[in-house]
Amino acid sequence: MKQLELEEVEPGRWRVRKFRPNPLHARSPLPRPMIISDIMDPVEQVDGRFYTSKSAFRKVGRSLGLIEVGNEKFKPRTHPSQTRAAKEARQASIKKAVEMVRAGNINHKSRSNRP
Repeated sequence: MKQLELEEVEPGRWRVRKFRPNPLHARSPLPRPMIISDIMDPVEQVDGRFYTSKSAFRKVGRSLGLIEVGNEKFKPRTHPSQTRAAKEARQASIKKAVEMVRAGNINHKSRSNRP
């Protein structure tokens, strides 16, 4: 745990000294920040023009109704056991089992090898 240091702001007034990291201190072993460039090799879009900017290329594609592969958003997958019908069937099954035990049709004691 780091110990707090006080600094005198003016006579009789103190404040906690804030930790300010050295701006020259590297936060990563990489030589420079990771930046994704907008520049790309010339690529022809469906409109017949060549684009060297990724954002311009995508803008034209979206305006023409195209979908860029890898950027589509999928609907969240619902598991069959989480549907309303499955929940109702599970509740009905439990209710039926409880009624059978109460009616004496099924032994409610565990079937394990316990004494």
